[in-house]
Amino acid sequence: MQEILDAILAERFDAVGGLPVPDHYQAMTVHADETEMFDGIATRDKDPRKSLHLDTVPTPELGPGEAIVAVMASAINYNTVWTSIFEPVSTFGFLKRYGRESELAKRHDLPYHIVGSDLAGVVLQTGPGVNAWKPGDRVVAHCLSVELESPDGHGDTMMDPQQRIWGFETNFGGLAQLALVKSNQLMPKPEHLTWEEAASPGLVNSTAYRQLVSRNGADMKQGDTVLIWGASGGLGSYATQFALNGGATPICVVSSQEKADICRAMGAELIIDRNAEGYKFWKDPQTQDPKEWKRFGARIRELTGGDDPDIVFEHPGRETFGASVYCARKGGTIVTCASTSGYMHEYDNRYLWMNLKRIVGSHFANYREAWEANRLIDKGLVHPTVSKVYPLADTGQAAYDVHQNAHQGKVGVLALAPEEGLGVTNPEKRAKHLDAINRFRGV
Repeated sequence: MQEILDAILAERFDAVGGLPVPDHYQAMTVHADETEMFDGIATRDKDPRKSLHLDTVPTPELGPGEAIVAVMASAINYNTVWTSIFEPVSTFGFLKRYGRESELAKRHDLPYHIVGSDLAGVVLQTGPGVNAWKPGDRVVAHCLSVELESPDGHGDTMMDPQQRIWGFETNFGGLAQLALVKSNQLMPKPEHLTWEEAASPGLVNSTAYRQLVSRNGADMKQGDTVLIWGASGGLGSYATQFALNGGATPICVVSSQEKADICRAMGAELIIDRNAEGYKFWKDPQTQDPKEWKRFGARIRELTGGDDPDIVFEHPGRETFGASVYCARKGGTIVTCASTSGYMHEYDNRYLWMNLKRIVGSHFANYREAWEANRLIDKGLVHPTVSKVYPLADTGQAAYDVHQNAHQGKVGVLALAPEEGLGVTNPEKRAKHLDAINRFRGV
């Protein structure tokens, strides 16, 4: 592993392919025999620092159409939190189902799950049938793992019945020194970014792109008014950038003045601090308060000069969904994913049906959408939102930060990279965008 790292740090990428792939590596895992460790504990009190382990694991067999990547950096997504607290279900069920698909898929059904759905690194080895990528290529990976043996996936790979999220519904994820991916997960690493910066957009940037920009999502157009929940967070920070770049007007909903300042730094002007303004959409755990929906809608119209949102970018779920359906304009779209505050949504259907609104479900992105989202990063039109970076051994703390919403943007994790700031091969391009790249740092 040290030889590989030395070659990468020396930028001798052509030499990487001649080095042997180690037969073991370090990875962050959860254990199948610990899935009940948080039983009886409230969700918020479940602690990823107790369930995530730094283990030495064997390198998986490389199959056709796959690649092994030396992971320089990765990042935390909410699916890593879900995996680590075994909610809403243990991910070992996903691995068992995948393992039944084929002899090769059995590799994934293990008593440990290597987590992580982002990476930036260098290709070490490719399997049979891989022609587009070679050892030494600097890459990032999106998290769509798909078999593409069904006709259903050939119009939109997210419709494939064997579509899975790598590192969540599959094993051998990115929070590790090595990762196993399908070759069609790979995309070029932006040359002006460090390893940790390049690793951080993958899942959330692609998800936000499909959800907001793509015709498979809300199909945002110039002039649209877009309500964005959690606008300084992992998903929302990219949605805010897409809205601003696409000629739309974002209304950024945040929970603190600090987060409001980040949105202003991105260029947003219409901001609602939901904590400062005291919105309480639920009277109690079973009862919503429509008066608060109306107060919230009135605040939106006050900011916009009378316009209701054409699009509501929804990901908190249960806590906010009733308000989202209410405040969207007549004929508007509520586009939803994630449901981080709960999956069982409740809303008043009169506001949906009588006002001809649409609810659109959106889940990650297909390869084309992920590629386009990464291309915008490479062009310097959308920027990473890394606020803090941890070493691999402290992944539990990084996941805890995200679980407790004690973070901004994305939390990065160094895997093989020995320190932050490495991996830039186009410093001139970086200099043009440095302020935007560092916008979330230290916040």
